[in-house]
Amino acid sequence: MSIDQTAAALLTETAWVTDEPDELFREPYIDVDEWRNAPVRHRYVHGGFHGTDTRFSFYYPESEAYGGRFFQHVTPVAQSENLAHESLDAFNKIAFSIDSGAYFVETNGGGPDAANPMSGIDPTIGAFRASAAAARFSRVVAGELYGAARPYGYLYGGSGGAYRTIGSAENTQGVWDGFVPYVPGSPMAMPNVFSVRMHAQRILRDVFPSIVDAYDVGGDPAALDLTAEQREALDEVTRMGFPPRSWFGWRTMGMHAFSVLYPGVMYMDPTFADDFWRVEGYLGADPASSVHRDRVQLTTTISELLAETATREEQLVAGGVDESFLHAASDLQVSGLRLAEAPTGWILGAQLAVLSGAATGAVLRLSGVDGDIALVEPGQGELLAALATGDTVALDNSSFLAAQTYHRHQVPGPEYAAWDQFRDADGALALPQRPMLLGPLMTQGASGTVPSGRITGKMIVVACLLDREAFPWQADWYRARVTGHLGDAVDDSFRLWYVDNALHGDDDPQEFPARSVAYVGALETALRQLAAWVEDGVEPSPTTAYEIVDGQVVVPEGAAERRGVQPVATLTVNGSSSASVRVGEPVSVRVEADATAGGVIVELVDVVTEIGGEERLGEPMVLAPAGSVVFEQQRTFDAPGTHFIAVRVSAQTGGDASDPHARVQNIVRARVTVTP
Repeated sequence: MSIDQTAAALLTETAWVTDEPDELFREPYIDVDEWRNAPVRHRYVHGGFHGTDTRFSFYYPESEAYGGRFFQHVTPVAQSENLAHESLDAFNKIAFSIDSGAYFVETNGGGPDAANPMSGIDPTIGAFRASAAAARFSRVVAGELYGAARPYGYLYGGSGGAYRTIGSAENTQGVWDGFVPYVPGSPMAMPNVFSVRMHAQRILRDVFPSIVDAYDVGGDPAALDLTAEQREALDEVTRMGFPPRSWFGWRTMGMHAFSVLYPGVMYMDPTFADDFWRVEGYLGADPASSVHRDRVQLTTTISELLAETATREEQLVAGGVDESFLHAASDLQVSGLRLAEAPTGWILGAQLAVLSGAATGAVLRLSGVDGDIALVEPGQGELLAALATGDTVALDNSSFLAAQTYHRHQVPGPEYAAWDQFRDADGALALPQRPMLLGPLMTQGASGTVPSGRITGKMIVVACLLDREAFPWQADWYRARVTGHLGDAVDDSFRLWYVDNALHGDDDPQEFPARSVAYVGALETALRQLAAWVEDGVEPSPTTAYEIVDGQVVVPEGAAERRGVQPVATLTVNGSSSASVRVGEPVSVRVEADATAGGVIVELVDVVTEIGGEERLGEPMVLAPAGSVVFEQQRTFDAPGTHFIAVRVSAQTGGDASDPHARVQNIVRARVTVTP
C-alpha cells in the first residue's frame, strides 16, 4: 500500500467539523472570570465543558486594545490550559496577542487521555474537536465583551502541534480563518527521522568534534578523515535530511522522541528485532557490522534501590528533548537502580528485564545508564514497587539497536525522495521491507489525522533549516500536497518560510547562542501577516526560495533572492569568512545585514565565546534602524588557537523599530586562526 493510499484509508472515518456546535461540547461552563495585570492587563476566563476533560483559558484585552481577532495555540500533546501565563518571558503569547489586537486561546487538548492512542477515546477530540469547541465558545464570550461581530480566528502549533494545526485546517470549516503550523513533520517522520539520527549518533560518536568543525564556517567537509562505516552513516543521515551543520549539539542531543517511539515499533512490528539479528539484508545479520560490538546483554542483580533523583523535565532535557515540547508530567519522578555490575558497550536506550523476585517477567524502560546506575523512565511505579535488592535482572539494548535502522525497511512512495538511497539503479527496493508503513499509523495515533494537503483556509508554514527532529524537507513535502490540492491557485492561500540557523524547539535562550537563534519572531510575523491577508487582502511575504539537493534544503545567499521574512547577513574577517593572523595582530571585522522587504534591522549583538567553550550574548551594538546596515570594527586576539566571531542580527519585519514583537533573528560566524 502506498503512502497516499494509507493516508486515504486512515482519513475515511475522519469527522468533519464546522462552526456549528459539537454535540460532545454543548455544555460549556466558566469557573474563573477575573482581571489580571501580568504580563499585560487582560481579562482571564477559565472553564471547560461538562461531561468532558476539556479545559480552556481565554485572555481578553481591554476594549480599546481589541482588534477583532484571536490567536489560538495548540500544543504537541495534551498539556495544561495555563501554559501562557506560567511563562512570562520575552516571547509571551498573551502579551504578543494583545499587542496584536487579539485575545489568546489555549486548551488542555481534550485532557490527558486524549493524547493516548491506547485510551480508546476518539482521536479527533485531541486532534481538533476540543480546540474547535474552545474557539467557538471563545467567540460567545467575546460577543458579550465586545459586541456581536464575529472575531477572526487563527490557529498555530509546532512539532506535534503542527500535525494538529494541519489536521484542523483539513478537517474543519468555518472555525478558524487561517493557520500557522511550524516545524512540521510528514506522515513518514515517525519513527524514521529519529531512527536514522540514532544510527548516526552511535557510529559517529568518536568523530563528532571533527564533523562539527568541518561543517562550521571555514571548515572543509571533504577533508574529513572517516572510516567507510562512518562515511556511510554520515551520508545516510544527511540524505535522509538531517542538517549536517546542526551536529554542534551532539553532546546533549540524546534520544529525543526515540525513547518513546522505539517501544511502539517493537509493539507494532513484534518480529522485527528477531529478523534484524538473523535475516540477510538487515544490519544485525552482517557479522562485520559494529552493531555487534555495541550490543549489550548483561545478566546481573540489583544491589540498591536509589531514591528519586530528578523530575521528568530534568530527565528529558538531559536526554535532548526541547523543554517547550515536554509532556505535562512535572509531578512524575525518575527512579534509579544500582546494578551489581556496570555494563560495557553503547548502552543508550537499553531495557531491563526482571528475572527473579516479585516482578519476574516485567520489563522496565530505561532512560539511560550511568556507570552501574540504571535510570528508569517514569510511569512505571507499580513495577518499581515490586523490585527488591538481590533481584536478578538482564540489561539488553538489542531492540534499541535494531530499531535504529528501521527506516531502511520502511521505504514509501516516490514522493519521499529521501528514501531513494535504499533503491538500486533501476529503482527497485534494495533491502527487505516490513509488511506495513508505521509512519502514517503513528501520525494518526498521535494527532488523530494524516496530512493530505486539503486545507480550508489560508496558511503560512514556518520551518527551520537546522531542525534535527523535523527535517526541513518535510515542509516542502506538505507544500507539494497543498499544491496538488489547490493547483495554480496555491499562492492565493499558502506560504512557506524557512528560517536559517534555527532548531526545532521554540524556547529561548539558546543552548549555543553563537550557533542558533530563536524563530518565534517569524511565528509572530506569520500570525500578523496572516491576519492582514485574511482580513484586508494584504499579501504576505513570499515563500522562501529554495531547492532540495540530496535531502538538504538549500537557500540563496542574498535577502532579495531568498525572500521569506528572515534577515540575511554576512560577516567577514579581513575580507573573507576565515582569516589567519598572529597574536595581537588586528583583524578587520565587517558585518553587512539586509532585512526583507518592509523590515528594518534593529539590533546587532556580539556573541562571546568564553575560554572553555561557553557562549553568551554580549551587549547590543548601537545602530540606526534601516533596511540595510554595515558595521565595522577592529579586533585582536591575545591567545593562539582557533577563534570564532559570531554576531546575531535582528530585524523588525513590520518596519517599526519600537515594536518588541515580530523581530526575526539570524546569526553569522567567521573563523580566525591565531598563531604565536
